[in-house]
Amino acid sequence: MSSLIITVCMLTLSNVFMTFAWYGHLKYFHSKTWVIAALVSWGIALFEYLLQVPANRIGYEVASAGQLKIIQEAISLTVFIPFSMYILKEPFRTDYIWAGLCLLGAVFFMFRNKIMV
Repeated sequence: MSSLIITVCMLTLSNVFMTFAWYGHLKYFHSKTWVIAALVSWGIALFEYLLQVPANRIGYEVASAGQLKIIQEAISLTVFIPFSMYILKEPFRTDYIWAGLCLLGAVFFMFRNKIMV
């Protein structure tokens, strides 16, 4: 399996943990003090970092730091939209589509030297 595919898979899983760490407390710990929510979030974030750090090290062998950041941002929106709809029960907004298209444009420009050989 290519390093870039491994990186994308690991960053996706990392981002699931990140999204739960950053936003999961809004649903599951809303009645607890912020200190409890922060401690639980830090615990969840540990798993994010255990995936994110090696993913970026693997990815840096085949992509630049800027390319890795754009990949992470695209994954972040891809993970966040279903999370916000299914976990937080927020309605779908067409702004998600427009934001996604902007991120696809960013991905294109960051990878165009590899796409247009």
